[in-house]
Amino acid sequence: MITAIYPGTYDPVTNGHVDVIGRASKIFDRVVVGVVGNPHHKQPMFEVPQRVAFLKEALAGIENVEVDVFSELVVDFARRWEAKVIVKGLRVVSDFEWEFQMNQLNRHLAPEIETVYVMASPQVSFVSSSGVKEIALFGGNVEELVPKAVARRLKEMFPNGRGGAPLSDQE
Repeated sequence: MITAIYPGTYDPVTNGHVDVIGRASKIFDRVVVGVVGNPHHKQPMFEVPQRVAFLKEALAGIENVEVDVFSELVVDFARRWEAKVIVKGLRVVSDFEWEFQMNQLNRHLAPEIETVYVMASPQVSFVSSSGVKEIALFGGNVEELVPKAVARRLKEMFPNGRGGAPLSDQE
């Protein structure tokens, strides 16, 4: 049985993520979607339990996919699940530069774990979590970019858009 992990912040999960997960689930026996618990490089809009709930709802029809939270090195998360593969989605060339660097670091730390890249399908290759949040912030429609639960929650958060208003009083 080959287990793969697909790590990310999923803030929020997009249809691009769901596309990659679905396709990976057809390649590997088990796919564990790893939600980064406390990303050090960004402040998530959604708390971990909400991100996990969005993922579980969006992936409910895929039997060999599980969702877990991690706050350790990706390779340690992979080892915990006895995964042989890290799945990464690629949308554009700029994604490759970052992922290439991460691959080299992960390979140095865990040469026994391979990284497999799945190109985003054309219809979702432009979708990013940050782009979705910005569209929602300005009152745009994100229904075709994210799972239904995410679209509903963003509409609740920004019913008329906030224009240039900051996300919090501290910004």
